Amino acid sequence: MKLTVLVDNNTLIDRYFYGEPGVSYFIEDEGKRILFDVGYSDVFIKNAQKMNVNLLNIDFLALSHGHLDHTWGLDPLIRLYTEAIIENINHKNPMLVAHPLTFLTKKINGYEIGSIISEDKLSKHFKLKLSKDPVWLTEKIVFLGEIERKNDFEAKRPIGKIVKDDFGYDDYLMDDSALVYKSSRGLIVITSCSHAGICNIVEYAKKICKDDKIIDIIGGFHLLNPSKEQLQGTLEYMKKLEPDEVHACHCTDLNSKIALSKVINLREVGVGLKLEYK
Repeated sequence: MKLTVLVDNNTLIDRYFYGEPGVSYFIEDEGKRILFDVGYSDVFIKNAQKMNVNLLNIDFLALSHGHLDHTWGLDPLIRLYTEAIIENINHKNPMLVAHPLTFLTKKINGYEIGSIISEDKLSKHFKLKLSKDPVWLTEKIVFLGEIERKNDFEAKRPIGKIVKDDFGYDDYLMDDSALVYKSSRGLIVITSCSHAGICNIVEYAKKICKDDKIIDIIGGFHLLNPSKEQLQGTLEYMKKLEPDEVHACHCTDLNSKIALSKVINLREVGVGLKLEYK
């Protein structure tokens, strides 16, 4: 499996890519090509072009959850496909995989923070697979669906409201999901924001894939000014987990990275990073 970072808050040193507060990964495995999240703007498209990544040839578009920094790139992606049709350029019609709550209206302090493109509109451009249950994209890569939340220190505070049936409910981001790759040596967990809790995500990945060995965890840990309880619980969990290495990025602040680096092998992440696993 090959993973390329198309969008992150940071870029690699001495590489002239675009960064933004968001996430997008390009993943290749078993002849399949997966785009995981699309960031906030068209930055992922610009970076893909710089890296010679063909986004017209993807098989799956997987979305981690409905927040703007992971879905607002859908608009430029649809425009990219539409222009390809107009110009008679060959392209695939990828399957969009996400949790069923992903495209509901999400608001905080009165303004929109969710997807600006509706499920109905997306169905005109993609084959939709909306599932709470795990979805296997290849024989080795699974979209986890709805994450079980079992510990007592993560995912305890809502972020804004989610609107369903014309009523606003506290949004605990039940749509937050992740990908997992089953390598020959263990699991690689690929996250976005980890609103479900990074430790909850890893535990669910182990359950679904029936493997307790974690090789790497890549993505945001949602440790932005975390409570003492959340940070300490995460550090204790990671220390016991003993992953080979961890690539924490996006919504993981400096203090949290410093603390993590004391208990695990923490590695640098930025746009342009390429990782490969067998």
